[in-house]
Amino acid sequence: MPYQPTDDEPQPNLSADSVAPPARAVKGRGAASNPEGRFETIRHQAEDDGWSHALLDETVPRPHTEVTEERARSVISRNDSPDIHFTQAINPYRGCEHGCIYCFARPSHSYINLSPGLDFETKLRAKSNLAEVLRIDLAKRGYDVSPINIGSNTDPYQPVEKRWQLTRAALQVLAECCHPCTIVTKNALVERDLDILVPMARENLVQVFISVNSLDNHLAAKLEPRASAPHRRIKAIRTLTDAGVPVGVLVAPIIPALNDKDMEAVLEQAADAGARCAGYTTLRLPHELKALFREWLALHAPQRADHVMSLVQQMNGGRDYDSDFSTRMRGQGVFADLLRRRFDIASRRHGYARSRELVLDTSRFVPPRTSSPQGDLF
Repeated sequence: MPYQPTDDEPQPNLSADSVAPPARAVKGRGAASNPEGRFETIRHQAEDDGWSHALLDETVPRPHTEVTEERARSVISRNDSPDIHFTQAINPYRGCEHGCIYCFARPSHSYINLSPGLDFETKLRAKSNLAEVLRIDLAKRGYDVSPINIGSNTDPYQPVEKRWQLTRAALQVLAECCHPCTIVTKNALVERDLDILVPMARENLVQVFISVNSLDNHLAAKLEPRASAPHRRIKAIRTLTDAGVPVGVLVAPIIPALNDKDMEAVLEQAADAGARCAGYTTLRLPHELKALFREWLALHAPQRADHVMSLVQQMNGGRDYDSDFSTRMRGQGVFADLLRRRFDIASRRHGYARSRELVLDTSRFVPPRTSSPQGDLF
């Protein structure tokens, strides 16, 4: 059944750390406002003087996506976080047009003096020289080969990829060098690159993870407005599996009292479609994301906003977010333990592998040749 608030659910109590409900949602966008980032020293606040109130809805334009070209100096980022299963990553874009309101990457837009709100999903940066710089990075003396994750921060197959094709360019370089990689996406556009992924899969060089956190199209349209619909992502799992590409499913993020009811159904349908392994994370609300998510709840799920945030805080030691590496991905407490047990039982029932990731082959890597004005002798 599609998600529908009920009349008997308690009304939210918007406390001092909450935000007032916005006047209206922005069609096709996850955020409803554009608050300043945490590094800004100037704050803007709109005030209604009463003169233009009647025309307000007519005069507020719908924001369009703007993509700015960015020339990157390096494209491989590295991490040593103990709760992340990879040490290297590539993100072709800054910001994400999918507009997922829960996206933990939203606060990263503050580093480029843009808002984690609407700016994050409408003002994007594309690393246009990604393939060129990736070749240079991979050719460096002493480069240590390990699987590169594509899409750790923002989705590599978001809608603007249709035009810019930066993810495809990165895959072409990695395939040429026999370099292993993993991909995380919630867009069926990944099927476009089967001509690259299938040969890589034959050499044990790639694994794709499809993120599906609900099967409710109505809820998904509000949570992640420009991502592929849930049923379309399940179909993408089938398409990739039938082509011989290993696929895993990520039930992420799980939001208590909102989409956690779909966990078992997602795992079942993904397994039927051919997913080999599964993982999950719970909702994370770092920095500015706390207020943005509260605003979304006030607008789209006001009757259960208090209940959702109460459970979120229970899983984070009484706070909206706890950054502790040992708990930030799965939470803590009674509700987090319940989610863990439910996931384990469903995973065993549907035969998912214990490990989330395959052991990809790093032995085939051949550094790319860098261009030289003297040309190549061999």
